[in-house]
Amino acid sequence: MFTVESKDGTEIAAERTGDGQSLVLVHGGSGTRHSWDALGPHLTDEFTVVAPDRRGRGESGDSDEYSLDREVADVRAVVEAVDGEPILFGHFFGELVSLEVVRDGGLAGTIIYEPAILVGEHRGDDLAARMDTLLQEGERREAMAETVRGSGEVEDPEGLPFCPEGVNFHLAETVVRENYAIEAYRLADDLTLPQPTLLLTGERGPTHLRDAVWELDDRLTDADLVEMEGVRHTAIFSDPVQVAAEVGRFAAAVR
Repeated sequence: MFTVESKDGTEIAAERTGDGQSLVLVHGGSGTRHSWDALGPHLTDEFTVVAPDRRGRGESGDSDEYSLDREVADVRAVVEAVDGEPILFGHFFGELVSLEVVRDGGLAGTIIYEPAILVGEHRGDDLAARMDTLLQEGERREAMAETVRGSGEVEDPEGLPFCPEGVNFHLAETVVRENYAIEAYRLADDLTLPQPTLLLTGERGPTHLRDAVWELDDRLTDADLVEMEGVRHTAIFSDPVQVAAEVGRFAAAVR
């Protein structure tokens, strides 16, 4: 583990494993750096894998004030601490953060896996408020189930194989604040990225997340889109071999 200091003084912790080109992995909404535990072993022969805990999670610190800009500064601090120009790989909310980081350059490439961006008819969602209400009523477990239903299109969260043991119920408040950020976010009209970009989506991924990927594909001129067969939004642990293969192919192309 190592730590970096973000712009507002918050300490951000990251785990570093493997050897090779730097690959920074930014986890999604309800996870920590351990979200990458299944995928990591398939990458460490080729990459130096750097997996931070986003603020308010795992070994990282937090602040009284919260904003998407602070999360962006956190990841930028990690990127600047690694060797060379890394590839940045974000998943869900981690990709929303990463999408703002990559606009400043300094990266070899970007991998975007179903980002937490609401486009078209999906705008106007009130998932954050629904979760907030449940938390105020003391329904922490139901609040986390609501985010799985809303963001993952899973009708029965309690039936998932990792529930309840693998659910970070203690992170419910941070999930709520991130959902508010998702609902407020809009893609820039003049969106451009200064490095090659790989867009990933699962063949069976949630409709609103797949629509976000297609929207990015329409807007970005230097991006390749890959639809991974037979997987949903969680292929980083349900099918890490397929994800690792796409990462390897992209890295070879941008070297």
